[in-house]
Formats: sequence, C-alpha cells, structure tokens
Amino acid sequence: MDVHPLSLYELNALVKRSITSCMPDTYWLQAELSDVRSNYSGHCYLEFVQKEPRGNNLIAKARGTIWNNVYRLLKPYFEEETGQAFVAGIKVLVEVSVEFHELYGYSLTVLNIDPTYTLGDMARRRREILKQLDEEGVLTLNKELELPLLTQRIAVISSATAAGYGDFCNQLEHNPYGFVFYPRLFPAVMQGDRVEETIIAALDTINARRDDWDVVVIIRGGGATSDLSGFDTYDLAANCAQFPLPVITGIGHERDDTVLDSVSHTRVKTPTAAAEFLINHLRSTAETLEDYASSILYAVTTRMEREKTRLTRLVERIPMQTRMRLREERYRQERVIRQMEVNLQSRLMRESHRLELVEKQLGSLLQKKLTEENHRLRFLEQQIKAASPEHLLKRGYSITLKEGKAVTDASCLKEGDKLVTRFAKGEVESIVITDK
Repeated sequence: MDVHPLSLYELNALVKRSITSCMPDTYWLQAELSDVRSNYSGHCYLEFVQKEPRGNNLIAKARGTIWNNVYRLLKPYFEEETGQAFVAGIKVLVEVSVEFHELYGYSLTVLNIDPTYTLGDMARRRREILKQLDEEGVLTLNKELELPLLTQRIAVISSATAAGYGDFCNQLEHNPYGFVFYPRLFPAVMQGDRVEETIIAALDTINARRDDWDVVVIIRGGGATSDLSGFDTYDLAANCAQFPLPVITGIGHERDDTVLDSVSHTRVKTPTAAAEFLINHLRSTAETLEDYASSILYAVTTRMEREKTRLTRLVERIPMQTRMRLREERYRQERVIRQMEVNLQSRLMRESHRLELVEKQLGSLLQKKLTEENHRLRFLEQQIKAASPEHLLKRGYSITLKEGKAVTDASCLKEGDKLVTRFAKGEVESIVITDK
C-alpha cells in the first residue's frame, strides 16, 4: 500500500483550511461563561459551555478569546449596560468567528456581545428567585413590618471604607432639624464574591441583639455597577425578607431593582437618599407629635374655658340653690318632727297599754304567789311544831342533858357524871353510878 503520510502540522493545516473555507462568516453564539481570565497583555481567555436543560452535565465546550483591542471596549460596554460584571457563571450572546490554529487547536474569537440577552437572563433569574420566595410565602414579609415611629437606632451594613457610609452618617449628623441618630456600622463586603456571605453574617449579628435597633440600612454607594450580582441571590433575599426589623436598601444604582431591593421594606437610590428617608420619617413623626400636642393643647384650653363657664354658672346658682336647699331641709325637718311626735304618741299609748297589762298580770301573779307562800308557811309551821322538843315531851318523851347537851350514847357517860332529865313538866337531877 503506497500511502503518503501527513505530518500532524500538515493535518492541522488541512483542518484549518477546511474550517476557514467552510465557515468563513461570523456567528451569534448563546453560551455560558465557565472561565474568564485576562492576562498582562490585555487579552481575555475564556471558556464557553452548554449544559443539559434539566441537569448540570456539560454537553458542549469550547475555548474562546477576546483580543485586547476588542476586550478593552467590550467589557466596560457590557458592564455599563447590564450592571453585571463580566465574569464566569453568566449567560451571554456573543458574535464569534471560528478559528483553528495548528498549535492551539479549535477556538472561538469573540468580536461583539449583546448585553440585552444577558439582561434577559438576569431578569429571568430574578423572576425565578422572586417566584420561589412568593411560593414560600416570605416575599413581602419585610414590607409588611411597621416602620417604628422613632427610627434613631440604626444598624448599618456597609463597607467601613465606603464613601457612601461616610455620606450617610454625615447626612444624618447635619440634618436641618437637629434630630439625633445613633448609627452603628456592621462591616460587610459590598462587591465581589463575598457580598452574600458577609451581609448575611452582619444580619445574624444584628438579629442576635435586635431589640437594640429600630431599622437596618444596607448601603453601598460608589463602586462599579458591575458588582451588583451579589445582591441577586436567593439566600440573601430570603434572609432579608424574613428579617424581624425593617430593611432599607440604598446600594447606589438607578436601573432595575435587584432581588434584595424587591424584598426590602424600602428601596432608595443612594446612601444619602437612605439618610434623607430616615430624616423625613422622623420629621413626619415629629410633625405628627406636634399636631397631637397642638390638638391636646386646643382640647385642654377649650375644655378649661368650657369648665370655667360652667363653674361660673354653678357659682352664680349657689345662693339660690342654698336657699332652696335650706327651705327643703326646713320642710323636711318639720315633717320629721311631726312624724316623731306622732310616732312618740303612738309609742306612749302602746307602752301605757302594755304597762297596764303587765300590772294586771303582776297583780294576779303576786296574789297567786302570796297564797302559795302562805300555804307553804303554815305547812312548815306545822312541821316545826311537830318536831319541837316541847311537843315531843308532851307526848311522854324525856331528854337527858349532860352539861347542857343532850346525851344520845350511854357509853359516853362515866361514873359521877351529873345528869339532868327534863320532862314535859319539870326535871330531875341524877348521878351516874356504875356497877362494881
């Protein structure tokens, strides 16, 4: 077999000529950037990828190049129009030419870019995030919070070196009404890859002592509009939407709202606008309080005048009311005296009648008692007479006395005792003689 072999360079050169002849035009390409790198020369090297519609698997990949003279015009144009950094992870619509190099192989050279495609994709992603938050029922939670009347204790999330933070504090401090505010900075990165992480960390710190603050202000001020992608994330939006304090955003851009703006309580354009919002809110509160004070003063003054007039009328009526009251009291006393006389007369009659009844009852009871006592006395008299010694002596009994005392026991006598024996009529003396 007589075959003339090709060198690798010759084969690649053949492929290059074939591609150049078959694909001489430029093409608009939809793809996602997976890698974006610029070198010292100003050229930008990137990688285009396409993923499965319902997955994350790669189905196509190609290297791309943006030469320095195109890149220095294309990048600021894209970022200015979209407010999105030209970085990996975004979808783009670019005009490319197909290249093949003998040494570096297949690649795409970017000649132009359409920012509206990326804007549409960013808007779609925002809509998806907002739809998810709405389905979860948290989209408007922060907006539904009532802004405190006195929003003086302000938790500020911003970069410590941001000019916007200084403008915000200066605006609050030099407000024309002399209101006093107490802002405190909770530092966070406001551009780049750590926006979401650091703002959520600051919110967690504030939430740990949420009773110390009236409102949260997230301000950015300055910086490139291309760094706004960090404010279009689901986690940051969900944290802000469910935060227990009202969140005010002023991240320094005037085009479409970010997802963070959409879920915050109030969105303003700049840090100074956020300060003006708080000053005006406090001024509105002060005016309301002044209106209340004026209303109270008017009401009190009116009430005092009305009560003064009423008191004057009452004072004028006192003499007449006093005479009328004295007359009424005199009539009442006369009625009371007459009633007392009638009651006393009636009581005297009742008591007299009752006394007569008592006297009759006492007389009857006394007579009955006297009769009963006479009977008892006669009975006692008879008993006493029957029991008297004289009566007993008359019945034939005698009584023996020793030294004036009756002898009832013979064993108590001894020989020689003198005894007196008394009879109904007379008495005899005797001496005790014992038998030997």
